[in-house]
Amino acid sequence: MKEHRRTALAVHGGAGTISRKEMTPVREKAYREGLLDGLRAGQDVLLQGGSAIDAVEAAVRRLEDCPHFNAGRGSVFNADGQHEMDASVMRGDTLEAGAVASVQNVKNPITLARRVMEKSPHVLISGLGAFEFAHQEKITLEDDQYFFDQFRYDQWQRTKGTDVYQLDHSDDDRKFGTVGAVALDREGMLAAATSTGGMTNKRWQRIGDSPLIGAGTYANNASCAVSCTGHGESFIRAVAAYDVHALMLYKGLSLEEAVHEVVHKKLPPLDGDGGLIAVDREGRIVLDMNCSGMYRGWTDEHGELHTAIFKD
Repeated sequence: MKEHRRTALAVHGGAGTISRKEMTPVREKAYREGLLDGLRAGQDVLLQGGSAIDAVEAAVRRLEDCPHFNAGRGSVFNADGQHEMDASVMRGDTLEAGAVASVQNVKNPITLARRVMEKSPHVLISGLGAFEFAHQEKITLEDDQYFFDQFRYDQWQRTKGTDVYQLDHSDDDRKFGTVGAVALDREGMLAAATSTGGMTNKRWQRIGDSPLIGAGTYANNASCAVSCTGHGESFIRAVAAYDVHALMLYKGLSLEEAVHEVVHKKLPPLDGDGGLIAVDREGRIVLDMNCSGMYRGWTDEHGELHTAIFKD
Protein backbone atom coordinates (compact mmCIF):
# COMPACT_ATOMS: atom_id res chain seq x y z
CA MET A 1 0.00 0.00 0.00
CA LYS A 2 1.31 3.42 -0.91
CA GLU A 3 2.04 5.46 2.17
CA HIS A 4 0.46 8.83 2.72
CA ARG A 5 3.14 11.33 3.58
CA ARG A 6 0.71 13.42 5.55
CA THR A 7 -1.01 12.53 8.80
CA ALA A 8 -3.83 14.51 10.37
CA LEU A 9 -5.40 14.72 13.80
CA ALA A 10 -8.16 16.72 15.48
CA VAL A 11 -9.72 16.58 18.94
CA HIS A 12 -12.66 18.17 20.70
CA GLY A 13 -13.63 18.67 24.33
CA GLY A 14 -17.30 19.46 23.83
CA ALA A 15 -19.42 22.01 22.00
CA GLY A 16 -20.88 25.08 23.66
CA THR A 17 -18.58 27.13 25.84
CA ILE A 18 -18.74 29.32 28.87
CA SER A 19 -19.28 33.00 28.14
CA ARG A 20 -16.33 35.22 27.33
CA LYS A 21 -16.91 37.28 30.45
CA GLU A 22 -16.61 34.14 32.59
CA MET A 23 -13.60 32.76 30.71
CA THR A 24 -10.73 33.81 32.95
CA PRO A 25 -7.16 33.49 31.67
CA VAL A 26 -6.52 30.71 34.17
CA ARG A 27 -9.58 28.75 33.07
CA GLU A 28 -8.85 29.24 29.38
CA LYS A 29 -5.27 28.07 29.85
CA ALA A 30 -6.48 24.92 31.60
CA TYR A 31 -8.83 24.02 28.76
CA ARG A 32 -6.25 24.72 26.08
CA GLU A 33 -3.60 22.72 27.90
CA GLY A 34 -6.01 19.81 28.18
CA LEU A 35 -6.65 19.92 24.43
CA LEU A 36 -2.94 20.19 23.67
CA ASP A 37 -2.21 17.22 25.91
CA GLY A 38 -4.67 15.12 23.90
CA LEU A 39 -3.23 16.36 20.61
CA ARG A 40 0.34 15.59 21.65
CA ALA A 41 -0.59 12.07 22.72
CA GLY A 42 -2.25 11.33 19.38
CA GLN A 43 0.40 13.06 17.29
CA ASP A 44 3.19 11.14 19.00
CA VAL A 45 1.56 7.92 17.81
CA LEU A 46 1.19 9.15 14.23
CA LEU A 47 4.73 10.56 13.99
CA GLN A 48 6.14 7.21 15.08
CA GLY A 49 4.25 5.51 12.25
CA GLY A 50 1.45 4.28 14.47
CA SER A 51 -2.11 3.65 13.33
CA ALA A 52 -5.01 6.08 13.34
CA ILE A 53 -6.90 3.82 15.74
CA ASP A 54 -3.99 3.95 18.22
CA ALA A 55 -3.82 7.73 17.80
CA VAL A 56 -7.49 8.44 18.52
CA GLU A 57 -7.47 6.12 21.53
CA ALA A 58 -4.35 7.81 22.92
CA ALA A 59 -5.80 11.29 22.39
CA VAL A 60 -9.16 10.47 23.97
CA ARG A 61 -7.54 8.71 26.93
CA ARG A 62 -5.73 11.94 27.77
CA LEU A 63 -8.95 13.92 27.49
CA GLU A 64 -10.73 11.38 29.71
CA ASP A 65 -7.98 11.81 32.30
CA CYS A 66 -8.46 15.60 32.36
CA PRO A 67 -11.10 16.69 34.93
CA HIS A 68 -12.05 19.75 32.86
CA PHE A 69 -13.91 17.66 30.27
CA ASN A 70 -17.10 15.66 30.74
CA ALA A 71 -15.67 12.20 30.09
CA GLY A 72 -13.76 9.74 32.21
CA ARG A 73 -12.48 11.50 35.31
CA GLY A 74 -14.52 14.66 34.69
CA SER A 75 -17.85 12.90 34.14
CA VAL A 76 -21.02 14.49 35.49
CA PHE A 77 -23.34 13.00 38.13
CA ASN A 78 -26.56 11.21 37.19
CA ALA A 79 -29.82 11.41 39.17
CA ASP A 80 -28.52 8.82 41.64
CA GLY A 81 -25.27 10.67 42.23
CA GLN A 82 -23.27 8.21 40.16
CA HIS A 83 -21.22 8.37 36.98
CA GLU A 84 -22.41 6.58 33.84
CA MET A 85 -20.05 6.81 30.91
CA ASP A 86 -20.38 6.05 27.21
CA ALA A 87 -17.72 5.69 24.51
CA SER A 88 -17.18 4.34 21.00
CA VAL A 89 -14.40 3.84 18.47
CA MET A 90 -14.36 2.94 14.78
CA ARG A 91 -11.69 2.18 12.20
CA GLY A 92 -12.21 3.21 8.59
CA ASP A 93 -10.39 0.38 6.82
CA THR A 94 -12.42 -2.59 8.06
CA LEU A 95 -15.44 -0.70 9.46
CA GLU A 96 -14.92 -2.54 12.73
CA ALA A 97 -16.35 -0.69 15.72
CA GLY A 98 -16.71 -1.06 19.47
CA ALA A 99 -18.74 0.80 22.07
CA VAL A 100 -19.84 0.79 25.70
CA ALA A 101 -22.74 2.53 27.41
CA SER A 102 -23.68 3.24 31.03
CA VAL A 103 -20.39 1.95 32.40
CA GLN A 104 -19.16 2.82 35.87
CA ASN A 105 -15.75 2.90 37.55
CA VAL A 106 -13.86 2.36 34.28
CA LYS A 107 -10.95 4.81 34.17
CA ASN A 108 -10.82 5.00 30.36
CA PRO A 109 -14.08 3.96 28.69
CA ILE A 110 -12.53 4.49 25.24
CA THR A 111 -10.06 1.67 25.90
CA LEU A 112 -12.90 -0.60 26.97
CA ALA A 113 -14.78 0.32 23.76
CA ARG A 114 -11.75 -0.64 21.69
CA ARG A 115 -11.47 -3.93 23.57
CA VAL A 116 -15.10 -4.66 22.70
CA MET A 117 -14.19 -4.12 19.05
CA GLU A 118 -11.12 -6.36 19.15
CA LYS A 119 -11.90 -9.00 21.77
CA SER A 120 -15.64 -9.61 21.49
CA PRO A 121 -18.08 -10.49 18.70
CA HIS A 122 -20.19 -7.43 19.58
CA VAL A 123 -20.25 -3.72 18.75
CA LEU A 124 -22.07 -2.28 21.79
CA ILE A 125 -22.32 -3.61 25.33
CA SER A 126 -23.67 -1.82 28.38
CA GLY A 127 -24.10 -1.54 32.13
CA LEU A 128 -23.18 -4.48 34.33
CA GLY A 129 -22.30 -6.59 31.30
CA ALA A 130 -19.74 -4.02 30.18
CA PHE A 131 -18.37 -3.87 33.72
CA GLU A 132 -18.02 -7.66 33.77
CA PHE A 133 -16.24 -7.55 30.42
CA ALA A 134 -13.89 -4.85 31.78
CA HIS A 135 -13.00 -7.17 34.66
CA GLN A 136 -12.39 -10.04 32.26
CA GLU A 137 -10.12 -7.90 30.10
CA LYS A 138 -8.29 -6.46 33.13
CA ILE A 139 -9.22 -2.89 32.17
CA THR A 140 -8.09 -0.32 34.75
CA LEU A 141 -10.84 0.50 37.25
CA GLU A 142 -11.07 3.34 39.77
CA ASP A 143 -13.25 3.91 42.83
CA ASP A 144 -15.94 6.59 42.97
CA GLN A 145 -13.64 9.12 44.60
CA TYR A 146 -11.43 9.22 41.50
CA PHE A 147 -14.35 10.58 39.48
CA PHE A 148 -15.46 13.15 42.08
CA ASP A 149 -15.18 16.75 40.98
CA GLN A 150 -16.56 19.61 43.09
CA PHE A 151 -17.75 21.62 40.09
CA ARG A 152 -19.66 18.59 38.73
CA TYR A 153 -21.06 17.86 42.19
CA ASP A 154 -22.33 21.41 42.58
CA GLN A 155 -24.00 21.12 39.14
CA TRP A 156 -25.83 18.04 40.31
CA GLN A 157 -26.88 19.60 43.60
CA ARG A 158 -28.75 22.32 41.70
CA THR A 159 -30.95 19.73 39.96
CA LYS A 160 -30.93 16.87 42.48
CA GLY A 161 -34.40 15.61 43.43
CA THR A 162 -36.08 17.25 40.44
CA ASP A 163 -37.14 16.05 37.02
CA VAL A 164 -34.74 18.51 35.44
CA TYR A 165 -31.74 17.16 33.61
CA GLN A 166 -29.13 19.33 32.01
CA LEU A 167 -26.29 19.13 29.63
CA ASP A 168 -22.91 20.06 30.99
CA HIS A 169 -23.71 23.70 31.74
CA SER A 170 -21.06 26.22 32.59
CA ASP A 171 -22.15 29.54 34.04
CA ASP A 172 -25.65 29.39 32.51
CA ASP A 173 -24.31 28.82 28.99
CA ARG A 174 -24.87 25.43 27.46
CA LYS A 175 -21.82 23.24 27.12
CA PHE A 176 -22.22 19.81 25.65
CA GLY A 177 -19.64 17.74 27.41
CA THR A 178 -18.11 15.11 25.21
CA VAL A 179 -14.56 14.44 24.03
CA GLY A 180 -13.46 12.97 20.76
CA ALA A 181 -10.71 12.54 18.19
CA VAL A 182 -10.36 11.81 14.48
CA ALA A 183 -7.16 10.85 12.68
CA LEU A 184 -5.55 9.88 9.38
CA ASP A 185 -2.35 7.83 9.53
CA ARG A 186 0.51 7.32 7.04
CA GLU A 187 -1.12 4.19 5.63
CA GLY A 188 -4.29 6.10 4.76
CA MET A 189 -6.41 4.65 7.55
CA LEU A 190 -9.06 6.89 9.11
CA ALA A 191 -10.37 6.40 12.66
CA ALA A 192 -12.71 8.14 15.08
CA ALA A 193 -13.35 7.94 18.83
CA THR A 194 -15.85 9.63 21.16
CA SER A 195 -16.35 9.50 24.95
CA THR A 196 -18.76 11.21 27.37
CA GLY A 197 -20.15 11.35 30.88
CA GLY A 198 -23.58 12.25 29.51
CA MET A 199 -26.06 14.64 31.14
CA THR A 200 -26.15 15.94 34.70
CA ASN A 201 -29.06 14.38 36.64
CA LYS A 202 -29.89 12.00 33.78
CA ARG A 203 -32.30 9.16 34.63
CA TRP A 204 -33.19 5.66 33.45
CA GLN A 205 -29.66 4.98 32.16
CA ARG A 206 -30.20 7.47 29.34
CA ILE A 207 -27.79 6.95 26.44
CA GLY A 208 -26.88 9.68 23.96
CA ASP A 209 -25.21 9.65 20.57
CA SER A 210 -21.61 9.14 21.70
CA PRO A 211 -21.63 5.31 21.84
CA LEU A 212 -23.86 4.93 18.78
CA ILE A 213 -21.99 4.18 15.57
CA GLY A 214 -23.32 6.45 12.83
CA ALA A 215 -24.80 8.97 15.25
CA GLY A 216 -21.87 10.26 17.32
CA THR A 217 -18.97 8.37 15.73
CA TYR A 218 -18.19 7.12 12.25
CA ALA A 219 -15.12 6.33 10.12
CA ASN A 220 -14.81 5.03 6.57
CA ASN A 221 -11.66 5.13 4.45
CA ALA A 222 -13.82 5.92 1.42
CA SER A 223 -14.75 9.29 2.89
CA CYS A 224 -14.00 10.59 6.36
CA ALA A 225 -13.85 10.11 10.11
CA VAL A 226 -16.26 12.02 12.35
CA SER A 227 -16.75 12.63 16.09
CA CYS A 228 -19.77 14.63 17.25
CA THR A 229 -20.68 16.65 20.32
CA GLY A 230 -24.01 18.21 21.13
CA HIS A 231 -27.61 17.42 22.04
CA GLY A 232 -27.42 13.66 21.73
CA GLU A 233 -31.07 12.95 20.98
CA SER A 234 -30.95 15.25 17.94
CA PHE A 235 -27.69 13.76 16.65
CA ILE A 236 -29.21 10.28 16.96
CA ARG A 237 -32.30 11.25 14.95
CA ALA A 238 -30.13 12.93 12.31
CA VAL A 239 -27.67 10.00 12.21
CA ALA A 240 -25.25 12.91 12.05
CA ALA A 241 -21.83 11.26 11.78
CA TYR A 242 -22.90 8.80 9.08
CA ASP A 243 -24.72 11.53 7.17
CA VAL A 244 -21.45 13.41 6.63
CA HIS A 245 -20.00 10.25 5.09
CA ALA A 246 -23.13 9.64 2.99
CA LEU A 247 -23.21 13.17 1.59
CA MET A 248 -19.59 12.78 0.49
CA LEU A 249 -19.93 9.28 -0.95
CA TYR A 250 -23.34 9.49 -2.60
CA LYS A 251 -23.66 13.17 -3.41
CA GLY A 252 -20.02 13.95 -4.11
CA LEU A 253 -19.78 16.79 -1.61
CA SER A 254 -16.43 17.85 -0.17
CA LEU A 255 -15.85 17.31 3.54
CA GLU A 256 -16.45 20.99 4.25
CA GLU A 257 -19.70 21.00 2.26
CA ALA A 258 -20.97 17.81 3.90
CA VAL A 259 -20.19 19.02 7.41
CA HIS A 260 -21.89 22.37 6.73
CA GLU A 261 -25.00 20.60 5.42
CA VAL A 262 -25.31 18.46 8.55
CA VAL A 263 -24.34 21.03 11.18
CA HIS A 264 -26.15 24.08 9.81
CA LYS A 265 -29.08 22.67 7.82
CA LYS A 266 -30.04 19.22 9.10
CA LEU A 267 -29.45 19.51 12.85
CA PRO A 268 -31.02 22.91 13.71
CA PRO A 269 -34.61 21.87 12.80
CA LEU A 270 -34.18 18.99 15.27
CA ASP A 271 -32.94 21.35 18.04
CA GLY A 272 -29.55 19.87 17.32
CA ASP A 273 -27.22 22.36 18.95
CA GLY A 274 -23.59 21.28 18.84
CA GLY A 275 -20.82 20.52 16.42
CA LEU A 276 -18.40 17.95 15.11
CA ILE A 277 -14.83 17.39 14.01
CA ALA A 278 -13.94 15.49 10.85
CA VAL A 279 -11.00 14.55 8.65
CA ASP A 280 -11.09 13.16 5.10
CA ARG A 281 -8.77 10.71 3.38
CA GLU A 282 -6.60 13.55 2.04
CA GLY A 283 -6.00 14.87 5.54
CA ARG A 284 -8.31 17.87 5.29
CA ILE A 285 -9.75 18.79 8.68
CA VAL A 286 -13.07 20.51 9.36
CA LEU A 287 -14.22 21.64 12.81
CA ASP A 288 -17.68 23.22 12.73
CA MET A 289 -20.48 24.10 15.14
CA ASN A 290 -23.84 25.86 15.25
CA CYS A 291 -23.46 27.14 18.81
CA SER A 292 -21.26 29.59 20.71
CA GLY A 293 -18.12 27.52 20.44
CA MET A 294 -16.42 24.17 20.74
CA TYR A 295 -13.31 23.21 22.66
CA ARG A 296 -11.14 21.96 19.82
CA GLY A 297 -7.61 21.33 18.65
CA TRP A 298 -5.95 20.21 15.43
CA THR A 299 -2.67 19.67 13.63
CA ASP A 300 -1.89 21.67 10.48
CA GLU A 301 -0.04 20.49 7.36
CA HIS A 302 3.28 21.38 9.01
CA GLY A 303 2.51 19.37 12.14
CA GLU A 304 1.93 22.46 14.28
CA LEU A 305 -0.68 22.21 17.05
CA HIS A 306 -3.58 24.66 17.35
CA THR A 307 -6.45 25.11 19.80
CA ALA A 308 -9.60 27.24 19.80
CA ILE A 309 -12.62 27.70 22.03
CA PHE A 310 -15.06 30.29 20.71
CA LYS A 311 -16.73 30.21 17.31
CA ASP A 312 -14.78 33.16 15.95
